[in-house]
Amino acid sequence: MSLPTEKMAEIKQLIHNRLQQLDLIPAGQDSSWIPLAGDVLEAQLDLERSRRAEIERRFLLYAKHYWREFLQMRDEHKDRLVKIFAQDEKGVHRCVCSFVCPLKAGRLLDSPQHAARFVTALGLQRSQPVGGGVRAEIWSSLFAFLAVNQGECESHAVLLCSLLLGFGLDAYVCVGTKGRGTSHTWVVTLGAAPETVTFWEPTSGQRYIHQRVNPEDPPSVTQPMNKYPYKTIGSLFNHRSFYANCQPLDIVEVCSFDLSDESRWKAMSEEAIKSISGPSPDWIQCVPLCSNPVDWILSSNEIERELRGLITEHRQHLGLVTVWDDELSYMLTPALASYEMERVTGAQFGNDEFQQAIRRAVPDGQSFKGFPIQFLHRSAKKAFVTAIRNDICDGIVSCRGDQVQMAVRVRVFTYPENACVTWIMFACKYKAIV
Repeated sequence: MSLPTEKMAEIKQLIHNRLQQLDLIPAGQDSSWIPLAGDVLEAQLDLERSRRAEIERRFLLYAKHYWREFLQMRDEHKDRLVKIFAQDEKGVHRCVCSFVCPLKAGRLLDSPQHAARFVTALGLQRSQPVGGGVRAEIWSSLFAFLAVNQGECESHAVLLCSLLLGFGLDAYVCVGTKGRGTSHTWVVTLGAAPETVTFWEPTSGQRYIHQRVNPEDPPSVTQPMNKYPYKTIGSLFNHRSFYANCQPLDIVEVCSFDLSDESRWKAMSEEAIKSISGPSPDWIQCVPLCSNPVDWILSSNEIERELRGLITEHRQHLGLVTVWDDELSYMLTPALASYEMERVTGAQFGNDEFQQAIRRAVPDGQSFKGFPIQFLHRSAKKAFVTAIRNDICDGIVSCRGDQVQMAVRVRVFTYPENACVTWIMFACKYKAIV
């Protein structure tokens, strides 16, 4: 809803007047408050900037020394993805540890699993170079990432690690490769025992248990089959620690994640990390999450109403009559709740009850077709255009037969920071014509 021009002008004038009333010293007759002269204030700011620059210079020298020591351990180390610095949205190169900050979600997220689902609900967008050349890798601060609700995989991993740290887990961002050697970041949490290792994929919310493969075992020994997509790992870090992988092989399957073993992981000085990741006006990151203002009931109803109109119009162009089955549409609700819960917990539930209800709703001699799909937006038109590109969905929307009845159900799941997951089920029941 947009405000009238007159109202916007009134609000702007009110804000302007309030800003003019602000004072850097308290109002009143307290003579102990002495205004600072402009030159004194500027001198203090210059001193703070110089001090910060000196801290950054010392850390850079330390990081170079750390990197030289790492390279001297093995020749292969020069090819490993050990990322100490990254460029933020302002073009400033920062220590990667400074991007992570333990973040508590209050009552907005109930568990680490809900935190992972929330992160996946934020859009994934790769930064594109201006003109030709290699893609610029931008790591957004938490403020910038949450403000636009979309970002790179690295930003997703940093946010997920920050949230898991807030839930009390021993979490780290991993830098490595996946698939055909493409660079990738994900999150790992370590349990009390060194072998208790869980990988968290920030772009999908999936979790994988890491079972180490011992390359020294004879062929007769059955090795675990890991299903995660990660190939190599070069380094991992959080807000307090940084470790470079100095094991003979950087293949994830054979790596040990016992970070206390100095022969496997080269640790960076925690004091050095603390100096560069400490409080700074430019680097304040621990912003509290905001609740989602979207009314999921109204939004679900509105999207469903628009989809009914789009489906009816689409079938009219095909010369087909559209009859809606409200009862069948309602019965699709448990399935959508089950799909979202499965994405959060990884476990299925309610499938038997849903199938029983559908069997009772579809008479003998008739067939049922259903197609679920999820989106990270709430645009009915965009969702419909995307959905009918799928042959199964198009077959349902364009269903021909005897006694064809259509059904559609929408369920919007809201998460903090305006993040939403929209589940839609297209369905129909009909009697096939031989």
